[in-house]
Amino acid sequence: MKFAVPLIAAATAALLAAAPACAALKVGDAAPNFSTEAALAGKTHPFSLAAALKKGPVVLYFFPAAFTSGCTAEAHAFAEAADDFTKQGATLIGLTAGNAERIKEFSSVECRDKFPVGLATPATISGYDVALPQKVGWTNRTSYVIGKNGKIAYVLSDMAPAGHITGTLAAVKALKAKKG
Repeated sequence: MKFAVPLIAAATAALLAAAPACAALKVGDAAPNFSTEAALAGKTHPFSLAAALKKGPVVLYFFPAAFTSGCTAEAHAFAEAADDFTKQGATLIGLTAGNAERIKEFSSVECRDKFPVGLATPATISGYDVALPQKVGWTNRTSYVIGKNGKIAYVLSDMAPAGHITGTLAAVKALKAKKG
């Protein structure tokens, strides 16, 4: 019996590690406003969701950590699609709390100077419910499309990077089609 508790705990931990990320915000919810320091092409500047929404929809994607394999692949894919997002009138930004001291470098090397990446503060992580249970203080992989009205138009919360770019781009195109 004394081995049952550790065995149950290990099994529970394994299930949690394998479970997909789960975002609390749903389509139609109001997106929490945030401001952060973001890096683009290795230079930092302030970023405000409210200011970005004045221009159009915002694609906000959270990723666990700069310079990790999945996050690097996702950043490359978003960089390749950055012009498509711009053509649709959307602003693209990535946020992370992992390896935050390397965000400026990540913005140039992995995001290829195409879009800003910034620091996900504890308040932003909490507001968007994107905490990574396996690594305290880090974010999971969740992508949101926020309409110009400040409402969530699309959400994908999955630790695998596949589908985040195609899903967000399709949602941005759908928002644009509704207008015209």
